[in-house]
Amino acid sequence: MSESKKAKKDGPGGKGGGGEKLPGRRRQRFPDISSRAYEHPADKSALVALRKLSGFDTVFKALSGLVPERSLRLLFLSDSVRVSDEQFAHLNAMLRDACYILDLEKVPAMYVTQDPQPNAMCIGMDAPIIVITTGLVELLDEEEMRAVVGHEVGHALSGHSVYRTILLFLTNLALRVAWIPLGNVAVLALVTALREWFRKSELSADRAGLLVGQDLQASMRGLMKLAGGNHLHEMNVDSFLKQADEYEAAGDLRDSVLKILNVLPRSHPFATVRAAELRRWAASREYQRLLDGHYPKRTEDKDTSVYDTFRESANHYADTVKQSKDPLLGLIRDLGNGAGDLGGKLRDRFTGSGSASGPESGPGTAGPEPEPGV
Repeated sequence: MSESKKAKKDGPGGKGGGGEKLPGRRRQRFPDISSRAYEHPADKSALVALRKLSGFDTVFKALSGLVPERSLRLLFLSDSVRVSDEQFAHLNAMLRDACYILDLEKVPAMYVTQDPQPNAMCIGMDAPIIVITTGLVELLDEEEMRAVVGHEVGHALSGHSVYRTILLFLTNLALRVAWIPLGNVAVLALVTALREWFRKSELSADRAGLLVGQDLQASMRGLMKLAGGNHLHEMNVDSFLKQADEYEAAGDLRDSVLKILNVLPRSHPFATVRAAELRRWAASREYQRLLDGHYPKRTEDKDTSVYDTFRESANHYADTVKQSKDPLLGLIRDLGNGAGDLGGKLRDRFTGSGSASGPESGPGTAGPEPEPGV
């Protein structure tokens, strides 16, 4: 019996020793759910912008034939542990459960690879495969891991694995052609654009993880552990989320610029930012309507209006600028409202005086941050 049929037959949890590990409640299923139901507007707009990048279609088609996908699959098959009923059975039950809840017909292959760095990824050009490191398996509890598995299945349902594989290939390629000035610049430009999209796609996958786990606190705990390790007794969700508010509002324009520079080399958004975004979505009317069964269906995807996608993204960014406490976005908001004293506002924003909100902060220098997994 194929994996997809087993997922349909067994339903939530399936067999293989995972049933007793399920929470004492039934989680809601979302038949025929479209990835549009949980995709973050910034994810959609960043992907549109990526595809509009000059020469992207040509480069993408060329790279599609060059990416050694068969080699990647053989590598994980030969040097990692494939999740099944016989190996990491509890992860296999979670995987089938996640595919059942999001109605993903074909269950992706999943591997556990030896790596102390907590991480997970969904890659593959023809068919997605999910890879989870031993560091992540050892870090997270059952419900936290369930959200991560749902996160990766969300990547698979959204078709993110194709672009993620290209990014992985180009990142390695950039290191090899660093000695070729123009070639390196071209590769780095595409890598930068892909990273900008991928950071946004993580926000979408976090939402998918919540739909699968249906436990916001477990999702929050997982993100806290990625930031601070396995020391939950020393951490507090509310205090962790306050860090996100402080990060957004802190300092002046110099800090806003530093935030941009800090995030550019990263493939993932900062953990506190992800937690705040997920909490915001979980409290929204959109999320409640989804739980009530009102969501876009995959069978309707072909009729989706591109204009509606653009409009949704534009409205999202307008709301972000309107509500943000970030000094740079605050300046943009003031200019949009026809602020009079432009020179004074620029001076105040850069020096942290006058109307700038949040605690004052010097320019400082930001050292390299460890890359979070998942």
